[in-house]
Amino acid sequence: MVANFVLDPQLAKDSEFIADLSLCTVRLINDANYPWLILVPMVANISEVIHLSEQQQQTLWQESAFISRVITQLFTPDKLNIAALGNMVPQLHLHHIARYKDDMSWPKPIWGQYPAKGYCDHVLQQRIALIQKAITKGI
Repeated sequence: MVANFVLDPQLAKDSEFIADLSLCTVRLINDANYPWLILVPMVANISEVIHLSEQQQQTLWQESAFISRVITQLFTPDKLNIAALGNMVPQLHLHHIARYKDDMSWPKPIWGQYPAKGYCDHVLQQRIALIQKAITKGI
């Protein structure tokens, strides 16, 4: 599974490592406008869910549900958006974005609405530690 896996350079640039699960690496998108995690299956050369084996697909959905619970417990969003677009970065990755009725893009999708607002270093480290702790505890 991990043997030939390489994270897409754009995903590496736009996100910070949180943890590795059994199938996916979990990363925090560096945009303080929204609590936003991505799951990236650690499988080489895939761009679609259907490129995963049936067992890997089941694991992906289980890990997605787990990360959804983490985000919901930590950030209590009004809505949780989950998407796998891949138009700009073809490597399979699943977005998990906490949305609020008073966020700047509500009710529209976040893409193309406002530029990303990077976390300051102190807040970024706090956010990473908070999510890592929740994942380790298994929420």
